[in-house]
Amino acid sequence: MKTLKIKQQVLFIHGGGEGGYESDKKLVTSLQKALGTKYYIDYSEIHFDESLPDFGWSHQLEERIANCKSDVILAGHSFGASMILKCLSENSGHKKIRGIFLIAPPFWSGNEEWKQGIKLQKDFADKLPRKTPIFFYHCKDDEEVAFSQLNDYKKHISRATYREIESGGHQLNSDLSLVAQDIKSLGISNNEQQPSNC
Repeated sequence: MKTLKIKQQVLFIHGGGEGGYESDKKLVTSLQKALGTKYYIDYSEIHFDESLPDFGWSHQLEERIANCKSDVILAGHSFGASMILKCLSENSGHKKIRGIFLIAPPFWSGNEEWKQGIKLQKDFADKLPRKTPIFFYHCKDDEEVAFSQLNDYKKHISRATYREIESGGHQLNSDLSLVAQDIKSLGISNNEQQPSNC
């Protein structure tokens, strides 16, 4: 059977909190528009399970990545972005990930009990895919996740690219054209496969 060249797949993970999935739809719409027709964004809701230390996100992320049949680009916002890092640094055997794009991720710290299951391990940076480009984006006027938390990531992941944005708040004014520009810089995967349900 003849294989078909599929669009470059982007798996987008939304932020947490009440209404996080609905709020981030505008980000996904902006990103899809800026990327164009050669890219396909998979955007499905991650559900909270308060009975689990990480609220069940790591397992759900692992399943979504596993269901992507070609090289995948990961993008996430806020809580979702931080959980991408946790998932990748604590689970082995990932297929090739072409790029990681993290928008306003909180750097979890403190001794509160609810944070213990979502905090990153001390050596998390050493366990991330070594050859995969990593990009961070954070607005200086973000009122939900302090801009200073970007420096916490800089201390751990020196090889990443950091985009410091003057204004746009926590949602980057629903404009992810800068993120799309960086994603496009990776080029399109040359893989030719049957269309997949990422």
